[in-house]
Amino acid sequence: MVALGLGAMVVEGGLTIRFCPKYPRHQVQFASARDVINFSQREFYALELPARDADYDHSRRTPLMKLGLDVAEKDQVLGVMASTYSAENNAIYDGLSRDGLRLITFAPILKHHMFPLAGILERILEVAHSAMSAPVEIEFSVNLSLPPGHPREFRLLQLRPMVIRRERDQLDIGQVDPDRIICRSNQVLGNGLIDNIRDIVVVDAGVFERSRTVEVAREIALYNLALAEQGRPYLLIGIGRLGSADPWLGIPVEWDEIAGVGAIVETGFEDMQVTPSQGTHFFQNLNAFQVGYF
Repeated sequence: MVALGLGAMVVEGGLTIRFCPKYPRHQVQFASARDVINFSQREFYALELPARDADYDHSRRTPLMKLGLDVAEKDQVLGVMASTYSAENNAIYDGLSRDGLRLITFAPILKHHMFPLAGILERILEVAHSAMSAPVEIEFSVNLSLPPGHPREFRLLQLRPMVIRRERDQLDIGQVDPDRIICRSNQVLGNGLIDNIRDIVVVDAGVFERSRTVEVAREIALYNLALAEQGRPYLLIGIGRLGSADPWLGIPVEWDEIAGVGAIVETGFEDMQVTPSQGTHFFQNLNAFQVGYF
């Protein structure tokens, strides 16, 4: 998964490009030009830095800001990763040589090899898999904006094994009355029994508005505070991705705003299925606090 700008767009579940390093030309997430327009990256994260280094306050966290693709094009960093949609013939063309809507597709890199990203990733994954005797997960960055004469940079930021193992105890649920089932899922984190939940906080799909997810997050935080003060873990049923950096893809709660939860269910939107969050810290919290995840 790759994106223009800082990696928060990837790890916090924003709109990204997914590809297989061995077959980078195959972008299976887009079935039509309309899919590319609707579900490709339109904004990117950047750091808000002072004009002079002397003005930088190292004691404060540098805030992230979201910018549009017009800023990237003005700074001449869009050409190696963008395509252009032509409304005249409903077609998408690689590069920026035409007038039209700019779209992040990474086509100049993945299809035309303006930077050998796919080959680098394929080689790193092979070597790391061999060295660690297991599939690996990596995080990386690429710097393409360098002065003339300087090589473009690929940097490996993190590498960790993807430990895939079975639970020690095979789970046999047995016969369950379908009328007693609240949720059934094929994507679950772990298994076990949580027998102290008496409350359910539900985001009602019947009245949910995607444009008001920030308000929804505040309401969830209030319920979490009230229940946590009483020591009552609860089941949270949300819509889209919890903790999403993009409020249009889910509910942008912070972990401390749902920290009293006992189990979580993430459901999809009616018009699209959002992939689960890629944020490592989110899943570390689920593991550390033994929170069920569906």
